[in-house]
Amino acid sequence: MILGNIADGLTRGVEGAVSTVSEAFFEPVIRLGVTGLSRAGKTIFITSLVANLLNRARMPGLVAASEGRIEAAFLQPQPDDTLPRFDYETHLGALTAAVPRWPESTRSVSELRLSLRVRPQGLLAGLQGPRTVHIDIVDYPGEWLLDLALLDKSFAEWSSDTLAKVEARDLGAGYRAVLAGTDITAKLAEPAAQALAAAYTGYIHAAREAGYSDCSPGRFHLPGDLAGSPALTFAPLPPGSAPRGSLAREFERRYEAYKARIVKPFFRDHFARIDRQIVLVDVLGAIHAGPAALDDLRVAMAELLGVFRPGRNAFLSQIFLGKRIEKILFAATKADHVHQSQHGRLTAIAESLLSEAKSRADFAGAQTRALSVAALRATTEATVTHAGAPLDVVRGRLLDTGKEAAFHPGDLPEDPARLLGPARDGAEVWLDGDYGVMRFAPQPMSLKPGEGPPHIRLDQAAEFLIGDRL
Repeated sequence: MILGNIADGLTRGVEGAVSTVSEAFFEPVIRLGVTGLSRAGKTIFITSLVANLLNRARMPGLVAASEGRIEAAFLQPQPDDTLPRFDYETHLGALTAAVPRWPESTRSVSELRLSLRVRPQGLLAGLQGPRTVHIDIVDYPGEWLLDLALLDKSFAEWSSDTLAKVEARDLGAGYRAVLAGTDITAKLAEPAAQALAAAYTGYIHAAREAGYSDCSPGRFHLPGDLAGSPALTFAPLPPGSAPRGSLAREFERRYEAYKARIVKPFFRDHFARIDRQIVLVDVLGAIHAGPAALDDLRVAMAELLGVFRPGRNAFLSQIFLGKRIEKILFAATKADHVHQSQHGRLTAIAESLLSEAKSRADFAGAQTRALSVAALRATTEATVTHAGAPLDVVRGRLLDTGKEAAFHPGDLPEDPARLLGPARDGAEVWLDGDYGVMRFAPQPMSLKPGEGPPHIRLDQAAEFLIGDRL
């Protein structure tokens, strides 16, 4: 039995090594991580990306597609037998139904393998035939990505940062009241610990609904099988004495257990193997929520990129040894919610958010870019007359009522500093304008042969992320 297990282990090891060599030299693999912050449209992005790579008539910005060098595209079984498959067919069916609807959001890690048969270009075109390039798309909740920042923070540091936000927001009143009525230096009583954790979880759920981005820990939003476990039963505490056996000491221990047993394994097993990463960001939603939400998004992005600085974190240095994310795209989603005349301004705002984050991070050679996109176009553009002057609007079917409506969300400023400045300075409301966001339902689609769903700049996003490998 023991010899059989050893032989089986050696066989699987050899098979894995052969597979790795085969992929590296004959069938290269691009592992593309896709995540999104605060309902940014992650499921729709992956579904539309796959559909438009299978049917490439709407992908002129992907050079290999426009040159006709992609001969075929097909889905294959994913290589990781332990991960759920991204349910592409069900999600596409929801978007293309007679009465289309937005698909259900994924709530855990999933994966999908899309393979492209590509002809080489240049001198190699006459020397070798087409080769197969595999794209392994790894989908995971954006809330989990924010946990990267926790790896570089002690419990005291995380508590200090988090409580400062709780104190500054009306949404934190409930948690502040429960914390004020709890003696955190007393011997641990599990009902008191659960009450604190429940109050804090309620606060971060409310904060996320209000448009705030940095609402950690991420698994508190999507606990899954871990719901009710000690690793998810803690909350930020003020500084002070933490005697042995006290609630304060136990919360610190649980925080460290959360990082060691939940956060680190995820990033070691999944995130550290990613070659390219796209982070979908609902910039328009943050602007609509107000200056505080936009500044919270800026800080969250800065912390996210900051953990990649060399030498900052021994764990991250270890898992990224000999491996790095080569390209990172920050995509401001829902570009179809504003007229195309506003797209340049939306991209400029996203670039400004990214530039502040990059000033705190060193990607050791990784390329980064910001882009405004709509993975599935849910509106059409029009110009109407308002108060005797032309007004650019977007027209679509409202999600809540099903009625058709034309909407002008407000003109974004040409200078992003007019938004980022007040946000950084703690302004409570926008002084120069009021920015609105409507919730649109997907439009019925009539696709011609070879066409994927309509989009805005999805082809440019694909060219940045994978074009060089095709």
